[in-house]
Amino acid sequence: MPLYLSPRIEPTLQSALDETALLLQLSDALGSPLGVILPQQLADNVAAFRSVFSDHRLAGQIYYAHKANRSSALVRELAVTDAGIDVASLSELQHALGAGFVPQRIIATGPKNQDFLWLAARAGVTVSADSLAELVRLAKLVADWALPRVRVMARLSDFTSSGVRLGSRRSRFGVSAAAVREVLDVVEKHADALDLVGVAFHLDTVGLPEKIVAVESCLDALDECRRRGLRPWSLDIGGGFGVSYLADGAQWEQYTSALTEAVLGKHAPLTWNAHGYGLRAEGGHVRGSLNLYPAHRPLSGTVYLDRLLRSTAPAQRRPLGTLLLDNMYDLHIEPGRALLDQCGFVLANVLEVRDEANGDTIVRLDCNARDISLEEHGVLMDPVVVHRSVPAGPETAAAYLFGNLCLEADLITRRKVFLPSRPSSGDLLAFVNTAGYLMDFSATQALRQPVGRKVAMYRDDGAWRWCLDEEYWPVHRRAEAA
Repeated sequence: MPLYLSPRIEPTLQSALDETALLLQLSDALGSPLGVILPQQLADNVAAFRSVFSDHRLAGQIYYAHKANRSSALVRELAVTDAGIDVASLSELQHALGAGFVPQRIIATGPKNQDFLWLAARAGVTVSADSLAELVRLAKLVADWALPRVRVMARLSDFTSSGVRLGSRRSRFGVSAAAVREVLDVVEKHADALDLVGVAFHLDTVGLPEKIVAVESCLDALDECRRRGLRPWSLDIGGGFGVSYLADGAQWEQYTSALTEAVLGKHAPLTWNAHGYGLRAEGGHVRGSLNLYPAHRPLSGTVYLDRLLRSTAPAQRRPLGTLLLDNMYDLHIEPGRALLDQCGFVLANVLEVRDEANGDTIVRLDCNARDISLEEHGVLMDPVVVHRSVPAGPETAAAYLFGNLCLEADLITRRKVFLPSRPSSGDLLAFVNTAGYLMDFSATQALRQPVGRKVAMYRDDGAWRWCLDEEYWPVHRRAEAA
């Protein structure tokens, strides 16, 4: 039986995929791979997150994590909403300012060189400081250039529960929560340059227990700020809300069970060269852990945020959302992957389909694993076949997807992919829901292969229209409507 991993496709994305003739024309004209962005879906996703804020009667900002996608269309579409943007480089900050964001809706995060810090301070954006040294450097820039006070957030990490022993995994970002007094000492010393508006964290996990501990620890840090006479008013909990990529949880369970059997030799191989995705066989038993993103996860996105806010803080025994509301703290979030759910797909041209002597089918694509970084992020899901002509019959295919680089490791996915219809040379494979980190996060010009171009598809007066990503401005469709 085919072990399908059917992607979750919502109506807007499905409607775009149904435009077969248009997709083939775009790929023929602009090359393969081709990223297709659906910017209007981003606005819908912002509204869905905002509804969770409303349900908990919380104020605050939804910052889109720019690093999740390089698209200009997405940033420009976001600029006409009430959301903000999280920038993690000088170029991203320049991009956001040029797309129409005012400084009050921008937060600068991540490691920052001197140029990035200077422009952030000069423009007046909020700086999420990653270390004590960064705070000191920022204060010096303000003094040297006679700039106004800069709004800053202190990024904390390394949290430990005050009740049952539970700590967060060590992060290379932020200052240990145990050293919060040292952070406040620096802020007080440079009070003429730094305006502390809150504290922040970002954990590399979707584990609720760790997030709960981090939120409660940050609330304690905000209490310490108030005891010192400081007046911070916000808590930034970062991202990590997750995406459910698959339509059917049963398919995920069936596949992972079959993969375990294949590792033990009790099932036909499911991966190229018997790759185990972290699992291995030792003495008739499976060892290791599955190194994959849990592709079907009902608790994700807005549902995850709601569950987090309804979770009880261990020490104070009250819901986190209630604690934020009672203390009149704004809640800030920085979704990247979750905010780009259903916001795009990658089209890849099929160069060759061949059947090997051992029974394997190979599909070679005019793209590489850096253009569609499913393997790097451990995401498994089937592509959608876009046929150039109606297939002769309902022939299914189990195939390995190879890229166009002259490297043995260039597999789009090590998993044998099961497709409901067999592709042919000239057809397209659409890798859906890849806008968040999977489309161009790792794309390079390796072996001088070109980085894929992007287009924006948008609905206007009931019809799908398109333009180059860099040419998309929301004002165009509004002007046409007027």
